[in-house]
Amino acid sequence: MPIWSQILNELKENEVKGIQAPLDVVRRKYLAELYKYSDRNCILYASGWLQKSNTSSSLVSINDEDIQAFMEVSNGLKGDKLDFILHSPGGSPEAAEAIVLYLRSRFSDIRVIVPQLAMSAATMIACSADTVVLGKHSFLGPVDPQILASTSLGTRLVSTQAVLDQFDLAQKECSDLDKLSAWLPMLSQYGPDLLIQCHSALEMSKSLVEGWLKTYMFKNDQDGPRKAKRISDWLASHENFNSHARHISRSEMEEYELKVFHLEKDPQLQDLALSVFHATTHTFTQTPAVKIVENHTGRAFVKMEFVQPVPSG
Repeated sequence: MPIWSQILNELKENEVKGIQAPLDVVRRKYLAELYKYSDRNCILYASGWLQKSNTSSSLVSINDEDIQAFMEVSNGLKGDKLDFILHSPGGSPEAAEAIVLYLRSRFSDIRVIVPQLAMSAATMIACSADTVVLGKHSFLGPVDPQILASTSLGTRLVSTQAVLDQFDLAQKECSDLDKLSAWLPMLSQYGPDLLIQCHSALEMSKSLVEGWLKTYMFKNDQDGPRKAKRISDWLASHENFNSHARHISRSEMEEYELKVFHLEKDPQLQDLALSVFHATTHTFTQTPAVKIVENHTGRAFVKMEFVQPVPSG
């Protein structure tokens, strides 16, 4: 199986041969080979947030601009089957919903392949698949929504469930006047509609995941509604994971009855999917690219980040 270092060596060999844009050539070569092997349309959606930690989250996260990218890479594709390679930290649940609605209008059979991480809203998208393909090294994440809250420490992303739990605790403890003074600085940070926003965001996250699971993954399963609710409640519970960045293994997903295919069971699929992924991470490392959406024909939508040089002297 080509590993990260072997793909790097292949890139270097192409450079020595004078091949133009070797990063694109190698990445697209393996996407095309994956299509030939699986006989399914292939789309890569990957963000470089792991390689570029200082990049603005708005550039690497799932957002409404991605719809343009999917329109670009879906153009001209034939057939109703899709292999969707997904690597993302997450982002807007509303944008994730739009992406799912668009892809499902184009493809009736979607297999989501997670080469490493599909977190938060990306996990939500994975739950809209007919099957999720995970390796030993692949992880999903909790879908408990995060909300921007103004605090004495500045604007921060906080868990909606944590805000609701904190408010419930405050209601219980504020009956004790000795504790009230400690709570007042924290309670003053709550806006007039923050709790309603938190309830609404949490319910939307759960309802989207539950609805997609029932409609797609468990569409022919009489026990599907129960499984869908069990999974959506579990993934959306902050109490279950204690951190929005928690990595959820495939064994845990299988324990909760998500339909998972083990990547290692198909060595050729594993080789090709991970070769695409390794070539993509090299692209993020060596170029200004921060997000790549690309299909097996080479049609791509690439988001770039250009750093302005700082004048010297």
